[in-house]
Amino acid sequence: MLSSFTFGHGGERLSGVHGGGGPGRATAVLLHGAGNGSKERLVPLAAEFLSRGCGALAFDFSGHGESSGELAELSLRRRFEQAVAVIDAHVPAAEPLVLVGFSMSGQTVADLVGHYGERVTAVGLCAPAVYAAEAWDVPFGAGDGRFSAIIRTPDSWRETPALDVLGAYEGRTVLAVPGDDRVIPPAVTAAVQDALAARASYTRLELPDADHYLGLWFRDHAGPRRDFVDLLLADGRTATRAWLAKQLPAGRTVATTRFLPGGWTSQMRGLTLDDGTDLVLRSFVKPFFRHHAPGLLAREAAVLTLLAGADGVPAPELLAVDATAELTDHPSLLMSRLPGRVRVDEEDLGRRLDLLAGQLARIHAVVPDDRPRTYQAWTSPERVRVPEGALWERAVDVIRREPPTYEGVFLHRDFHPGNVLFDEGRISGVVDWVETSWGPADLDVAHCSTALALLHGPEHGLGFRERYEAQGGRQLADGADHLYWRLLDALGYAPDAAKLAGPWRELGRTDLTPEVLGARLAAYVDGLWERYA
Repeated sequence: MLSSFTFGHGGERLSGVHGGGGPGRATAVLLHGAGNGSKERLVPLAAEFLSRGCGALAFDFSGHGESSGELAELSLRRRFEQAVAVIDAHVPAAEPLVLVGFSMSGQTVADLVGHYGERVTAVGLCAPAVYAAEAWDVPFGAGDGRFSAIIRTPDSWRETPALDVLGAYEGRTVLAVPGDDRVIPPAVTAAVQDALAARASYTRLELPDADHYLGLWFRDHAGPRRDFVDLLLADGRTATRAWLAKQLPAGRTVATTRFLPGGWTSQMRGLTLDDGTDLVLRSFVKPFFRHHAPGLLAREAAVLTLLAGADGVPAPELLAVDATAELTDHPSLLMSRLPGRVRVDEEDLGRRLDLLAGQLARIHAVVPDDRPRTYQAWTSPERVRVPEGALWERAVDVIRREPPTYEGVFLHRDFHPGNVLFDEGRISGVVDWVETSWGPADLDVAHCSTALALLHGPEHGLGFRERYEAQGGRQLADGADHLYWRLLDALGYAPDAAKLAGPWRELGRTDLTPEVLGARLAAYVDGLWERYA
């Protein structure tokens, strides 16, 4: 049963409701949105948590509902401080927390995750917003002040620290997405989803008949309300743990698990068994890649089986796969862990680039009994988005033609420094074989060249072809034909070259800002034009 309370903080009186819980039980903290949002609409959701044996806590931020204060004087900082004060007063220290935020409280939940850390066992975000760091201290005002100016600046939200906090969170996450959200831009929802799915056990709850105001929607729709709570309280990896136990050698158990940085399409976890054996579990969690996981993982399983007998291509050993998530929580593949580490630094760069070129040449020398699927282009003249300017217009015109004829070879298709392991001055592993294809060697060279241009500078991308050919690679196309393949790859990263660099920044390359990457991509495309047009 929920009981009402008032709580004094910062000279204001905050009104809330609280109930349930107990030693060892989680408390769900429900935070309303901006405008006329209030705790009142969240009471049915709180009752749903109570019915599952959880505690529940909701309150009105100052200037809302039954709390005192002026909404114009509230800020994101004060929202966070009020939430911390109320939580600390009503939830015993160290007891677990489930944080649920609506709209503006998406930012507040991220702030609380950063504050409470491992106490947070699950995060539920409902049509969430996030904001630029410079907006955090600024009073909301009456809609015509500095706060409004900041949040109305196009793409200002991309500078939010909230995405980094949510991206590092490894608990349970649920994103509730209304079918008709006229408040939160789709790009914000997509960025929040990518963050929530980066390390956490993530689920997207689609509510096609709902609008932005999901607090009211859950109040009036018991079925979706129950679904949301069910997802938040589920143990998101129970099935995967049971499946893993059956794949291990007899008598072996998983002693430790850890998240492996560098993944973008999937989550990668390192598993150490009780005898010291190291394994890797790949799981597709993001909805887009989960949808395509049956084909991706079936292809990777087949390629790893093929490469088990290939010389010169150090690939992991396939141990088990559940490509359709029939027995796991997410489509998953279990494999051996190879020695070494990804190198994205500048030390000994020339030698490493020669090793990359030689390794790619050996991959192209593989002759499979059954050809993999024909390559798929990752952009097209109709889909590409480029900055304004003659350079980009010319580049798009190049890929409007029919693809050049080519002699097909075995392609990794996603070969770049992030998918190569180095150990004691040699390449010890090549990973991520889900996109393996049949097509022109130029396309693998183009993909690695784009990555090198962004990671190390345009000159290294421009010069990779010569390194590849010097290491015994296949004969590549000349002139306009080779330019086609190079630009077909490079244009896939316009206008947001930074999307490739998230894993690189995790590995220490914090210098790779969007501005740096954008300038490098432009210089690389210009260099390709001068060299091959």
